[in-house]
Amino acid sequence: MSRVLITAFGPYGSWVENSSWLALVELTRSLPSAPEVTTRLYPVDLAAVRERLLQDLPGHDYAIHLGQAPGSTSVQLESIGENVEAASVEDLDQPQPLVPDGPIAYQSRLPLAAWAGRLREADIPARVSYHAGTYLCNATLYLTHFLCEKHGWPVRATFIHLPLAVSQAIHTANAHQPPSMPSAMAADALQLILQQLGD
Repeated sequence: MSRVLITAFGPYGSWVENSSWLALVELTRSLPSAPEVTTRLYPVDLAAVRERLLQDLPGHDYAIHLGQAPGSTSVQLESIGENVEAASVEDLDQPQPLVPDGPIAYQSRLPLAAWAGRLREADIPARVSYHAGTYLCNATLYLTHFLCEKHGWPVRATFIHLPLAVSQAIHTANAHQPPSMPSAMAADALQLILQQLGD
């Protein structure tokens, strides 16, 4: 039986909840019998994520990392992880590599286009994305591929950005509520992806 690691992030900045964790909690209410799923909650801290990936990746066939994307209107399946670390707007002018002398980028070997199509067939807005940002979400995707290559772990991975949960959007201080997706729908998207991995 295939083994899947699914990670999500906790609160950060002004966000007291994270839609990725809310979706993962919802998913655990009705996990499929296959594949075997391991769930992890990661802090929004790059050094901690590096250490956690070293601990959690071995022994898995797949890694699906989750994060929230405020302003997004769809599930975004991230294809590319770049060797770039820019933690702030100021850093964008002169970003540092995540791994000195590491490859410029890695591309997910998972069938993301097929997954996006399957989600849309189920009336869940989804698309493949080719830029996961420049901080922790991108770093998680890149470091997963780098560590698996370095240690010979046969893990195939992607990062999935989720819209804000409805509960988050309702409680924002903006005059207009940002786009959101019910956590149950986000969990349904993950269920459908797990079905593909379990077939």
